[in-house]
Amino acid sequence: MNKQEAAIISAYTGFLIGDFSDMHQYIEKVMGRPVWTHEMANKGFMKELREAAKPDFISIHESLKD
Repeated sequence: MNKQEAAIISAYTGFLIGDFSDMHQYIEKVMGRPVWTHEMANKGFMKELREAAKPDFISIHESLKD
């Protein structure tokens, strides 16, 4: 698993499996804006994040099928 995949999985699941800074950078990229760390404690934000990260999460799953 590379750093990008760890960041995607962390953002989608809410369980940190890599570096926090990598996940935070990915979250800001996928959300299209700066994200404050306290936002990650908000259930509504996490729901939006999960939807935004879902395509990347699914693509990791699909790549494992090959």
